[in-house]
Amino acid sequence: MPGAIYAEGLVKTFGAVKALDGVDLDVPEGAVMGLLGPNGAGKTTTVRVLTTLLQPDRGKAVVAGIDVLKHPNEVRRSIGLSGQFAAVDEYLTGRENLRMVGRLYQLSPRDAKARAAELLERFNLAEAADRPAKTYSGGMRRRLDLAAALVVSPPVMFMDEPTTGLDPRNRQQLWDVIQELVRGGTTLLLTTQYLEEADRLADSICVVDHGRVIARGTADELKARTGGERVEVVVHDPARIATAREVLTGLGKGEVAIEEHTRRLTVPVTGGARLLAEVIRELDGRDVEIDDIGLRRPTLDDVFISLTGHAAEQAPENGDTEENERGGRTSREEAAV
Repeated sequence: MPGAIYAEGLVKTFGAVKALDGVDLDVPEGAVMGLLGPNGAGKTTTVRVLTTLLQPDRGKAVVAGIDVLKHPNEVRRSIGLSGQFAAVDEYLTGRENLRMVGRLYQLSPRDAKARAAELLERFNLAEAADRPAKTYSGGMRRRLDLAAALVVSPPVMFMDEPTTGLDPRNRQQLWDVIQELVRGGTTLLLTTQYLEEADRLADSICVVDHGRVIARGTADELKARTGGERVEVVVHDPARIATAREVLTGLGKGEVAIEEHTRRLTVPVTGGARLLAEVIRELDGRDVEIDDIGLRRPTLDDVFISLTGHAAEQAPENGDTEENERGGRTSREEAAV
């Protein structure tokens, strides 16, 4: 049986650009799926199709048990969307923003007022509730935007790079809010280019590239695809890099990667801590002074680079810029239809 978010064979083109080329997704109820991919991979386009803001050229999508193409208005009443840009009215106060969204969702004036007060408390915005949103910090605006997406307590939530541009403190606060939502039973599809975010929040991960899903699984399953452990060594003297490379080549299980400017050498290994001790002995025996050495597992950054050929970047996706700028607000206005 399909999950709370289900897509099969989604195709969407913008002129000569094929943004989606057969995307399949299945997110169980109450789970969090992280959607990862480089710029232009199709992440935001996928979200727009699933939230009724775009119609696919081909394919099927079901959200909260409702066919997205056949019953878009019903889907809008069952979802929340927090887009890449905070969709708040800067000239209204935080309280007025939330009451307006409540009225758009056809809540009574009394219920809209009560829900706004509840969300302002929940998102630590009560003290700033009656200030214009234009006076809010970036983190406060993102929290207000997320609060607006939750006015009707949707069973399914979509977040398109919700923490982009936030400082670590505000990002942590939003992570806490997201985890609280999930504990309450909300199903979440999260697009992000902060790989630590996906590692921390997502039950499962889909990696998309050129409009296709190229890998899926848990964070641990994807990490396992890139190989086992790695030894990292930072050499004190750049002149000793060649010697350190010889040592690591003899003890490692693959090619030694070298970053000349940081004097860092990395090699895949097997043997764990025992092998690490052997590396230290060999380097010491060859008079190679080191500033740092460690054993680590692959990260999602390693997975991303292995699958897509380069690191994650932060920028609007190709063909999506205009839609990005109005995506969050459009979904809420259409909810009143």
